[in-house]
Amino acid sequence: MRIIKTKKIVDENVKIDFFTEFLASAAYTGFAPKASGTVGSAFATIFLLISEFYTPVILFTLSFIFFFAGIIVSGRMMQRYGDDPSVVVLDEVVGQWVSLGIVSIFYPLLSLQIVIISFLTFRFFDIFKLFPTGYFDELKTGFGVMMDDVIAGIYSGVATILILKIYMYIW
Repeated sequence: MRIIKTKKIVDENVKIDFFTEFLASAAYTGFAPKASGTVGSAFATIFLLISEFYTPVILFTLSFIFFFAGIIVSGRMMQRYGDDPSVVVLDEVVGQWVSLGIVSIFYPLLSLQIVIISFLTFRFFDIFKLFPTGYFDELKTGFGVMMDDVIAGIYSGVATILILKIYMYIW
């Protein structure tokens, strides 16, 4: 478990094009000096300012598209920055969207409470890597980089729904 990863370049000879770096780093949020994964997850929630974004169809469609794009760009970034580079946060964006997509099925009206709980549970599951998340994290491939966050997003979505149900039952 690494909460703060150091940014390192393992092969300075590998050149990364603008599009790959921009996409993999989620508009350069991956270059935040500390906690770039958390910054990437927060970046994913900014899209919720567009009201039409918070629907299962939009969230899952974009998650699907960016998952496959992420496999390609994160694989390329790994050539320059090493295994599971901290500058790659597109995986956190996709994972956060998966979580929100699951929640939006059961709670179609967006609230700040939903965003906060989803964000916190996603960060928890992304950091602690419960099985099989850790398995995918250890693959050291573009697929592994992306898939561990998808699994964390699934766990987060289910946990968020359970927390909201318990909260509503108690209050």
